[in-house]
Amino acid sequence: MTKRAKIEFHVSESDILAPVTKFGGQPVWIEGPQWPVSKGLGIPMRFICQIALDEKIFPGCAGKIAYLFMTDGEEYVDGTWEPDGGENAVIIQPSGNPSVPVENVSGGPTLQEYVAVPGHEKLQPRNVIFAVELALDEDPELISQDEESGLSDDQWQEYADRLSGNKIGGTPGFLQGDEFPDDKQSWKLLLQLDSTAVPFSVNFGDSGIAYAFINEDASIGKFLWQCC
Repeated sequence: MTKRAKIEFHVSESDILAPVTKFGGQPVWIEGPQWPVSKGLGIPMRFICQIALDEKIFPGCAGKIAYLFMTDGEEYVDGTWEPDGGENAVIIQPSGNPSVPVENVSGGPTLQEYVAVPGHEKLQPRNVIFAVELALDEDPELISQDEESGLSDDQWQEYADRLSGNKIGGTPGFLQGDEFPDDKQSWKLLLQLDSTAVPFSVNFGDSGIAYAFINEDASIGKFLWQCC
């Protein structure tokens, strides 16, 4: 079994300035700003969240924070789903190794929701901030695609249901088959985020799910998403 924490989101009326897990607002940097820049557009990526690594889920990594970003704006750019496409990033502090160019800027685009505004025909973006409540539990170990073929429909559905939802740590519930960032590291799931079950706007394609990973010592992070 693999430790994980299910996520429950709670609206915050003001930004959360402590180095804790949160979604939206502005990053609370430990070592100073390292804001990642889009490879295709040359602009700052959108801040999604910061995850404070819990010793119970990520042994030996307590005190570190992982910051997730993705290119997301009015101008379309391809490759946000790829772990090495240059259009998303997992920045880890302290002592992380960013895989994309970063800038020393204190603020940038952040998480949004779209709401109705009088006088506007289209929904309008509004910045949002969410605190989280985490419920510690366990996931079953990953079953390979070859092993999945030996499960009955009921067994597979039970397994998939146990891996579903928004969570920190645990076992990834892949939509489109097993997909880790590469085979150079021993990757551990950092965050699973289901775009159909969050109270904010994230573009992971058609009903997509994002998967962020860290290596064993939480010095490197990668991010990808899959959709239906």
